[in-house]
Amino acid sequence: MLVVQKYGGTSVADAERIRHVAGRVIQRVRAGDEVVVVVSAMGNTTDELVDLALSVSPVPDPRELDMLLSTGEQMSIALVAMALKALGQEAIGLTAQQAGIFSKASYGSGLIARIEADRVRAELAAGRVPIVAGFQGTTDDQEIVTRGVALAVAIGADRCESCKDVEGVYTADPRIVPAARKLKDITYEEMLELASQGSKVIHNRAVELASVYDLPLLVLSSMVDAPGTLIHGESELEERNKVRGIAHDTDVAKITVRGVPDHPGIAATIFEPLAAAGISVDTIVQNASEHQLTDLTFTLARRDIRRAEPLMEQICASVGANGYTANPNLGKVSIVGVGIQTAHGYAARMFRALFDAGINIELISTSEIRLTCIIDVDRVNDAVTALHDAFALEHEE
Repeated sequence: MLVVQKYGGTSVADAERIRHVAGRVIQRVRAGDEVVVVVSAMGNTTDELVDLALSVSPVPDPRELDMLLSTGEQMSIALVAMALKALGQEAIGLTAQQAGIFSKASYGSGLIARIEADRVRAELAAGRVPIVAGFQGTTDDQEIVTRGVALAVAIGADRCESCKDVEGVYTADPRIVPAARKLKDITYEEMLELASQGSKVIHNRAVELASVYDLPLLVLSSMVDAPGTLIHGESELEERNKVRGIAHDTDVAKITVRGVPDHPGIAATIFEPLAAAGISVDTIVQNASEHQLTDLTFTLARRDIRRAEPLMEQICASVGANGYTANPNLGKVSIVGVGIQTAHGYAARMFRALFDAGINIELISTSEIRLTCIIDVDRVNDAVTALHDAFALEHEE
């Protein structure tokens, strides 16, 4: 089997963990697998380098910041390669450029333009384990995951493995619900919804890419030997609990534009300035029109509300609205599972569970496999617990 294994900063945080990773890789090689390893910078190295940059410049030059941050991952690839060689396994550290991974010309964004993986294939053919820098020039772990998936696709890997400090994908965050159960497997669709609605286990871009190329993703622990969670395209057809997991997000704000004239083009006039400012919106709800006026509500990330509010006065004036209100203290909770929209009773059970817990619903949004409620941020943990109990997710399927 040809696999790409991705290890985050926690997994290579110190010498002991690096040696542990090396031991895991050698086990796979000796079992007959070909392994490509993708690593990020050790522990908090990236954050420390950012702090160092800010100590010498309040606004670091993007190119030079990328140059600085790349040094953290070069440390990791060299140390993991050294650890493997010390255990008798030939290995070679490769920067992203040496591995043939080319990014788009935008410092700090790290979006992959193309991958020319001939060097990686050649090293595998020579019996060496390539250790590739996860994502040079950004602090965002999602890009490391995405790069691992993209590299796996480029070399025709049988599977991409995301080795983390958790043992897999759970029915809810086990820090909130201790009885949360690890899933044996989950579909791309379900995992994509969980990731999009707040699950931090794996980023939605990685799941999207894996889904397009039908590449199985395995989320497993880098610390202990235990079965992980396989993310793939197959779905069991037999009767089972259609709710596979509870996702939550505490980074939600809401803006309501009051008294909006109800005529064509209004929505575009409201949302185009926000898009131009790089502000993404999520749930959008428009009330029924009364006297040719309506209220329009949308949600956005709390971190974006400071940039959105200065635009709202201008937007309200341009559409002739009566003003707006903003609430930065919201969260969302979602139930996710293939079939919940076509089966009876799932929405009713969700709403009853939240009512019984005394939780008020601000907004509701849906997809074919998801129901999401916007609620007060202080009640998010209570809502996750209530819904996990209501759908009995602690029980084996």
